[in-house]
Amino acid sequence: MRVHLATDHAGMELSASLLSHLTAAGYDVVDHGPASYDPEDDYPSFCIAAAQAVVADRAAGVDALGIVLGGSGNGEQIAANKVQGVRAALAWNLDTARLARQHNDANIVAVGGRQHTVEEATSIIEAFLAEPFSGAERHSRRIAQIARFEETGNIA
Repeated sequence: MRVHLATDHAGMELSASLLSHLTAAGYDVVDHGPASYDPEDDYPSFCIAAAQAVVADRAAGVDALGIVLGGSGNGEQIAANKVQGVRAALAWNLDTARLARQHNDANIVAVGGRQHTVEEATSIIEAFLAEPFSGAERHSRRIAQIARFEETGNIA
């Protein structure tokens, strides 16, 4: 599986750890930056680039998910969700990570680097990456309603 990774300055330590950990675990990790620490960085460009790559890969039939990191993960999730076709979910424990995949078929997880230890955040991300979408009709129906609104601006 390909994993697209992006962060802001607050997630740099976690990002570096994840890059190493996930690569060692056999994931094809693509780092969308930043390349160096800058406390004044603007995370939207990194997160949007990762989100666009997830959408492009999935459209090409590549099994891909994304991870966006920040201090809280909130801004990064918001930026990623501006890309059509992205369903980015903020996860703060194992259950929210798994449910994001099971019920929402989330394709990007957002995690706050200042909210968790590296070990906790890694466990949350591993849970997200390992969990499949349930495919349940009610969840598929709801996801389709969101996608329809995204495309047309009309609510079901």
